[in-house]
Amino acid sequence: MLKKARVFKSAKREFDCKVIDTNEMVVATALGNLLKGDDNSIVVGDYVMIDEKNVITEVLPRNNEIYRLIIREQKKKVTASNCDLMVIVSSVSRPEYKRGIVDRFLVRAHQWGIRPLIVFNKMDEFDPNILDMKFEFDRMNNLGIECFEVSAAHTDYKPQVLSLGLNDLKERLQGKTSIFLGQSGVGKSKLITASSEGKIKLLSREVGKVGKGTHTTTWSEIVDCESMSLIDSPGIRSFGVEDLLEEDLITYFPDIEEGAVQCKFSNCTHEPGTAGCFFYTKLDQNAYETTLIMSRLESFLRMKEEISQTPSYLKR
Repeated sequence: MLKKARVFKSAKREFDCKVIDTNEMVVATALGNLLKGDDNSIVVGDYVMIDEKNVITEVLPRNNEIYRLIIREQKKKVTASNCDLMVIVSSVSRPEYKRGIVDRFLVRAHQWGIRPLIVFNKMDEFDPNILDMKFEFDRMNNLGIECFEVSAAHTDYKPQVLSLGLNDLKERLQGKTSIFLGQSGVGKSKLITASSEGKIKLLSREVGKVGKGTHTTTWSEIVDCESMSLIDSPGIRSFGVEDLLEEDLITYFPDIEEGAVQCKFSNCTHEPGTAGCFFYTKLDQNAYETTLIMSRLESFLRMKEEISQTPSYLKR
């Protein structure tokens, strides 16, 4: 008799799976035709069917995938599936907050069809002279994205700038499967520990002296926190978008796309000095709302330039 289960962790050709009906954790193998020597065949988050010998016989259709195109290999690399939320974790101290990295994660959230949340971590070290939190919050608020102000190292920290804190984040995570993404050292593992109220303690290390995080998590896995499921993932220091198609990029910037349709010419590049461009000819450049949208346009143009360096035919 077949049982439905979910893949919580993979190690070579063995998979830790949780049986849906009984919540029992079992170690399963898989039929050879499901492996194919391809890491994409079975990933963390997949729902599968297993037989009485704990052999995976079928991978059920995915609601969404966390993936990238590896251009040099012409291969789609899937690392996780069936996620409800993307929790984008940023540090307000070390490593320093990088707006461009957040915008890149938001592009992926749109591409993958996952609702994003933004978490500003290490708020116990926040310096208002270095980071304008209100401006960053307003950028995200324009997109309808919730932002949370927390200190994973001090769970009793109360929000000072934003209205949402750690308790609000826990509430949003209830009953959801969430993937935590962010640069190395921003505190993803500690935040997962805090979100689980200490029930889960993941390995973490302090940020190095140069302000860059050390890679602690080296795999993706689902952390079962009873009323929620959290996916911890390897940290990164950069997040390229060279695998995206240039014509698709603007669809991942809904706020830019909304303004772009008002440009005089349909092939407008939206770069400074472009004739008839809505962003430079119709918006009041001294208005606060304009500075918000122009900061997003700046991110769009940087990514557009990066994407243009790789020929489109290599991405199809």
